[in-house]
Amino acid sequence: MISPGSLGDVAGAVNSFITETFGWLYIFSATAFLVFVIVLMVSRYGAVKLGPSDSTPEYGTISWFAMLFTAGMGIGLVFYAVSEPISHFTAPPVAEAGSQEAAREAMLYTFFHWGLHPWAIYIILGLSLGYFAFRKGLPLRPASALYPILKDRINGWPGYLVDILAVFGTLFGLATSLGIGAQQVGAGLNTLFGWENTTSLQVILILAISAIAITSVMLGLDKGIRRLALTNLFLAFALMLFVFFFGPTRDLLNSLAANVGTYVQEVPGLSFQTFPDNGNGTAQEWQGAWTLFYWGWWISWSPFVGMFLARISYGRTIRNFIAGCLFAPIGASMVWLTIFGDSALDLIQNDPANPLAEASAETAIYVLLGQLPVADFLIAIASVLTILVVVLFFATSSDSGSLVIDILTNGGDPNPRWQQRLFWAVLQGVIAAVLLGAGAATGADALSALQTASILAGLPLVVVLALMAVGLSRALRDERFVVALPEEPSPREGLRRSAQRPGTADEGADAEAAVPEANDPMLSETAVAEMATVRTNGSVGDVDGTEPVSGDSPASSGKD
Repeated sequence: MISPGSLGDVAGAVNSFITETFGWLYIFSATAFLVFVIVLMVSRYGAVKLGPSDSTPEYGTISWFAMLFTAGMGIGLVFYAVSEPISHFTAPPVAEAGSQEAAREAMLYTFFHWGLHPWAIYIILGLSLGYFAFRKGLPLRPASALYPILKDRINGWPGYLVDILAVFGTLFGLATSLGIGAQQVGAGLNTLFGWENTTSLQVILILAISAIAITSVMLGLDKGIRRLALTNLFLAFALMLFVFFFGPTRDLLNSLAANVGTYVQEVPGLSFQTFPDNGNGTAQEWQGAWTLFYWGWWISWSPFVGMFLARISYGRTIRNFIAGCLFAPIGASMVWLTIFGDSALDLIQNDPANPLAEASAETAIYVLLGQLPVADFLIAIASVLTILVVVLFFATSSDSGSLVIDILTNGGDPNPRWQQRLFWAVLQGVIAAVLLGAGAATGADALSALQTASILAGLPLVVVLALMAVGLSRALRDERFVVALPEEPSPREGLRRSAQRPGTADEGADAEAAVPEANDPMLSETAVAEMATVRTNGSVGDVDGTEPVSGDSPASSGKD
């Protein structure tokens, strides 16, 4: 607030140094995380549940998908669905600008940035945390996922450092998103009603969005966040159908098949692409501004999104969790990006002087809607719907982020007090409003400066996520897989058991072997009552104030 210009300069310089020096680490790590989660999904460990073996999912499939999708990247798809393909089309890293090949690459790179890799990053933290919290009885905090490596030091400074990093990354990341969202909503109001998109209007919009988020988070996860996410998902679906049916429908269907096919073919090579020949002369700069920026942004957001994914995924198997988080949102994103991105590219290819080619990120979607071949009143309705979708996407990100910060700052309690939920939800809006005001007063872009600064957290978090994957692998190797016996054993087995004398060496060995298994918390399955779901007459609610059923968890026993 005091010197936003200096913050922007320093953060930009440090960010450039990281992308130039450690860009290879971001690229390799994101791909390694993707390979890890896919291998885990198809392995035998996919049958392990995030909770006791008899647990059931807390939320239905549609509600679960709505919450994970809106928290993970819903607003980004609205903000960049039109502007990013246009940017890659007009300034591609390899192909000739404005060519047919540039149009193909524009959608390919957009799919790449919003496809498998971001969700694999989120899954690493969400899966690790859900496993250790729900199955092993540890607190719901990022440090718990490092228990196999840090042991009891998760309750010392190493664990606290990880949690504090997650708090600041979540708080400032959401504050910048609130500010950027207010700018896009302001652009929509300017398009519809001619209102000047001033800082004062954006501050008012931040207060309005924060009020919706506060109401949602105060109502709780089931009554507030879940219902708001479902409403938002259906409204976004309606907007997508509007553009699909009134846009180049047949061409969009062909483009969807081509985009998906190109992505599936090219993603292995893109995953390790560093443009050693520098493409058309600007490829490395392009990669630093787009791919590496995105990878750092997804990694810095992983504590927020990962923790929220873990919180809503109690009772799901590892295979169900990975498949749901990896393929369902990507499928929806591909359809969304094709409908909006290819509609915009089609207009520009037919008319290079189209206003879309020069539209800013916050206004591009409104410019696209304004060129659909429909009546003006329908365009106005679609623009209002877009504004509403943007507001709700930001509200759902804000309320889920507030819940995550509440859990982090409350020792891992998944059901924090309402006063604490109110405090963090309000603080997010205040930070965004103050930064907007500071930027307007000094002529600097304080929100973008803070966004760049928060991405710097991605570098240490790469190491943390890698350690979480190692810790999860170690813990899963100790999982016990019980094979169900037939209801009627063979008579020969019964005769063999009856013939065995008591006190034999085999029996003693079995008893001795059971001792370490009973003492090692990583070999035990802990049913955590406070995470469980109470179902009475079809209602769902959280259990408050109860202790874990088993006392042999790492948190309670204190044993390694």
